[in-house]
Amino acid sequence: MTDLLYHNESYLREFDATVTDVVDGGVVLNQTAFYIGGGGQPSDSGLLLSGGQKYQVTGIKRSDGNIVHQITGDRPSKGTTVVGVIDWERRYLLMRTHTALHILCGVVWRDYGAMVTGGDMKPGEGRMDFEFENFSAEFVEELETKVNVEVAQNRAIHAHNLSREEADQVPDLIRTKINLLPTTIQEIRTIDITGLDLQADGGTHVANTSEVGVIRVVGHESKGRINKRIRIALAD
Repeated sequence: MTDLLYHNESYLREFDATVTDVVDGGVVLNQTAFYIGGGGQPSDSGLLLSGGQKYQVTGIKRSDGNIVHQITGDRPSKGTTVVGVIDWERRYLLMRTHTALHILCGVVWRDYGAMVTGGDMKPGEGRMDFEFENFSAEFVEELETKVNVEVAQNRAIHAHNLSREEADQVPDLIRTKINLLPTTIQEIRTIDITGLDLQADGGTHVANTSEVGVIRVVGHESKGRINKRIRIALAD
C-alpha cells in the first residue's frame, strides 16, 4: 500500500521513498507525493533520483491494486531508496486550475443551483458541464465577473477527511449529477473553499483563492438540451 503524501500536503515538491516493487513499465513506492490522477486532474510527472541516476516519471497509474510510477527504460531495483521530485511548475498550475474549477462550481451552485454533469482539465485551462437549459453571452460575462470576485476574497482552502456517516449528513457534498463515490469508500476527503464551496474531492489545490489569479471564461457551448459546457483559462 502506497501512502499518498499529497492528501495532507499539496505543496510537497520532494520526498524520500523506497521502491517496494518493480513492475512492467514502472515501480511501486512505499509513499509518494505524485498525484495519481482522477476527478479530471491529470497525474503528475517528474523524476526519481538515486545514486546519481535520474529516472523520468512520465505519469502514474493504478495497476492490479498498485500505484505505479511509470518509467521508460531502466528502473531502480526493489529496495532502492529514491528521492521523488515533482515537476512543480506543471503541478502548481494544475492546482490553480483545479481550484478555479471549484470556484466556478461553487458560484454556479450558490447562484443558479445547477448540478455538474462533467469536467476535465489540463494545466492552465479546463471545462465544466452543468445542468442548464439555457444561457446567454451576457450570463457568461456575469459568471466571469462573479468567479473573479471570489478569487479576490482571499478565501482559505482546507482539506478534511470525513467518515462516510459524517459525509452523508452534509447537504450538497456531491455536486455531480451522478454520485461517483462507491459505497465501499468509508472515508471521504473534502475540499472546503471557506464560505463558498464544500465538495468531496481527492485532488490537489492551492491554499487560498488569491493564488488562482484571473479566471477567463473562454468558451461556452451546448452539449444537449440541459447540458451546457463552460470553458475557462487562467489569464497568465
